[in-house]
Amino acid sequence: MNTTPIAEQLRPLSLDGIVGQTHLVGEGGILSRLIAERKPLSILLWGPPGCGKTSIARLYAKAFDLPFRSMSAIFSGIGDIKKVIEEAEKHPLLSKSILLFVDEIHRFNKAQQDAFLPFIENGTLVLVGATAENPSFYLNSALLSRLRVLKLNALTDEALEQLIEHYQNKIQPLPLQPEAKQLLIHLAQGDGRYLYNLMEHLHSVKDLKTISASDIATLLPKRAALYDKKNDQHYNLISALHKSVRGSDPDAALYWFARMLEGGEEPLYLARRLIRMAAEDIGIADPQALPLAIAAKEAYDTMGSPEGEIALAEVVIYLALAPKSNAIETALKAARECAQQTSHLNPPATILNAPTALMQNMGYGRDYQYDHDTPLGFSGQNYFPDGMEREVFYKPKERGFEREMLKRIAYFAKLRKQKNTLLTN
Repeated sequence: MNTTPIAEQLRPLSLDGIVGQTHLVGEGGILSRLIAERKPLSILLWGPPGCGKTSIARLYAKAFDLPFRSMSAIFSGIGDIKKVIEEAEKHPLLSKSILLFVDEIHRFNKAQQDAFLPFIENGTLVLVGATAENPSFYLNSALLSRLRVLKLNALTDEALEQLIEHYQNKIQPLPLQPEAKQLLIHLAQGDGRYLYNLMEHLHSVKDLKTISASDIATLLPKRAALYDKKNDQHYNLISALHKSVRGSDPDAALYWFARMLEGGEEPLYLARRLIRMAAEDIGIADPQALPLAIAAKEAYDTMGSPEGEIALAEVVIYLALAPKSNAIETALKAARECAQQTSHLNPPATILNAPTALMQNMGYGRDYQYDHDTPLGFSGQNYFPDGMEREVFYKPKERGFEREMLKRIAYFAKLRKQKNTLLTN
């Protein structure tokens, strides 16, 4: 009985057998060019699970007739790296390097990553790393500068269908109805290894003469959503949600919100982000946005899942369709920059309280006008430091409720100008 997993048995024997990565291994692809030019560069294969990273690494070594060694950064350390280096240095064919494949290379710390540097530079090692995480966050710049980063894609439906045909030809035919085949492809979610595992599971069911979509749904376990709450995908998905809200697309926003929930994201984290979106991207353009976002968080606190998630979904849609303005954020940034440059200036003495005789003698509070006592409830006096030009930080957009803010600003600016005209005359 062959206990080798089907996915291992069906590894391609040449680069022609790699599916879904023609931009790398097809005609004119970078790997095809390197092999044709006989230039075994160190590379980093970055892509999702089951897209062919390990198979490409093995075939890359085979194409250059290089000794192939592999390790996983999960189980290996500096000692294992030293053993490979010592083997490479003692290799009888001095003109040959050793190709070292390091899976999950992002799990190595800085010291472990630095251990490769001199041996990549002197040609002792051709390093091929593989990672599903964004390397710019996990690999140090010294190592990244010595690797050619190659991005692999999740397998398309067409590529997965090719793998099904490969399985049917090499292992045994499966009596899949067309709808069952499409459901199988859908369940794989771009992961070739997982597709083979599903087919291997179906292979063990001996009594089925034909496999329907309902059989697939019954026989195969539901796959957990691909999501990592602490790493790259977490940040990619929350960015997609935020930008969909900002871009006034309620359907896309609801989709990314659901993706994060299905992946196991903490709903209260999403609630806090929705509050941020209300303040950052909507502001006074819709003054109800922020209170509603806070109310949705309180609703989730009260009800929990799954009822509380409905309140959060309500706010996702409301925020996406609300008029947008970043005028508050822009105004705060400009005011802080100005404050940093003018922190030595005091408020004008006129608007300072004078609780002591000394402060009264120094002019604190002198000639202060209590706005409520004026006919229009507006004195128009200066509140900026003496000698500082009046600044305009808040510039409302001509959208939503901020149109009303523009009218109010124009109204007070007109009164202020009238008062200044009277004073100068």
